Amino acid sequence: MSGHSPHLIAREGWWHVGLAIAAALVVQGLAGLAWALPLWLLVVFVLQFFRDPARRIPSEPLGVVSPADGRIVFAGPAQDPFLERPAQKISVFMNVFNVHSNRSPVAGTVRERWYTPGRFFNAALDKASEKNERNALWIRTDEGDDVTCVQIAGLVARRILCYSQPGERLEQGQRFGFIRFGSRVDVYLPENARVTVAPGQKVSAGSDLLGYLVR
Repeated sequence: MSGHSPHLIAREGWWHVGLAIAAALVVQGLAGLAWALPLWLLVVFVLQFFRDPARRIPSEPLGVVSPADGRIVFAGPAQDPFLERPAQKISVFMNVFNVHSNRSPVAGTVRERWYTPGRFFNAALDKASEKNERNALWIRTDEGDDVTCVQIAGLVARRILCYSQPGERLEQGQRFGFIRFGSRVDVYLPENARVTVAPGQKVSAGSDLLGYLVR
């Protein structure tokens, strides 16, 4: 599976965790625990940032699971800028304490992928959807519904990772990417989709439902 990670720590974080631990051990060996304590605290922060726990995917064939951990900052009608259609848009804001692995909201085939360079505004702001650096996947479900999932860089995020390419299949809740530090993921659903979340609500990637596709 693309970007699949069975580990408690995301593979994107192994280098960072190893470097932080090595630095703490060197300072502790040379100067003692008191001097190394800030570095051990950094190790704890890096470990929590790159954690990647397994998730239980709900058995809801027409359900749309959250692609990210975080807080809903928008849910309602909007224009899908990639498929150029009226849509239901749901935006999930991730702060630095959330899990930053991204998961597919639906099962289907990746039809297209777009990368757009951009700015690094606060990802909680509406203009982040149009102005910030972003990577979008167009996924067509087995039932023929089109869903757009957009990874958006945030104020301090400087790297979006996406492992899926056009033609590949993604299962619902399958890990497909990662964004470092605070950021955001937008999902555009068909206009007739039923949205079941509201701004302010907290969601978990792969396990909490954002809404349902309507047949």
